[in-house]
Amino acid sequence: MTQTPATDVRVGVQIQPQHADYAQIRDAVRRAEDIGVDVVFNWDHFFPLSGEPDGKHFECWTMLGAWAEQTSRVEIGALVTCNSYRNPDLLADMARTVDHISGGRLILGIGAGWFERDYTEYGYEFGTAGSRIADLAQAMPRIRSRWAAMNPAPTRDIPVMIGGGGERKTLRIVAEHADIWHSFGDVDTLRRKSAILDEHGAAVGRDTAALVTRSLGVDGSDPEQVGDELYAAGVRLFTCGASGPDYDLSEAERWVRWRDARA
Repeated sequence: MTQTPATDVRVGVQIQPQHADYAQIRDAVRRAEDIGVDVVFNWDHFFPLSGEPDGKHFECWTMLGAWAEQTSRVEIGALVTCNSYRNPDLLADMARTVDHISGGRLILGIGAGWFERDYTEYGYEFGTAGSRIADLAQAMPRIRSRWAAMNPAPTRDIPVMIGGGGERKTLRIVAEHADIWHSFGDVDTLRRKSAILDEHGAAVGRDTAALVTRSLGVDGSDPEQVGDELYAAGVRLFTCGASGPDYDLSEAERWVRWRDARA
């Protein structure tokens, strides 16, 4: 198994749990750990997001429990969990349990939710973007309070990754609660929103420039062309995706090689 070098650059891959049998997903996770990625993510949906809408698909947190046993080095998590689908205290307990199963390798990725089909077919209230973001803001203190009350406690301060780029509300929640901020977009968008995040941090008394890791989705990007510029803009976690049934990890391999060359 590849050992990752000493560097502040980290590479993630999102193994999208769609259009595949579980054996193919398990194999993709094995290959991702073997090529040297730092984090393996899935996502928290109930139906495919691309391709055949009613294609094969599997549930997020059941899978993370299996990955916690299967893997030994990589961190694991959802990119990202939908706050709407589970009581926040239950989600805290699920995360704490996977944290223990994995030996302290879980990242709690979480977001407000957006995929309406998940809500309607599983009986959740879709609400509005504003109501879902407000629910996320209310959930974060409950999650941390539940972790503090649990026996046994989590093995570590579980890193919280919040996904989203809403400048007025979501980035405020990131500033208050996140250890990692995950976003999408080009380098100019990243710089602008990162500066807004730091303004929110100053408002809530938190040094987000130092305390919040910038994570970016880099699907379809050539690390040799954009990696250094994104790094200079503050990105430290670079994540690409792979979908079933084949789970082509060649893009993740290119980012791993770029990371290793920087080291």
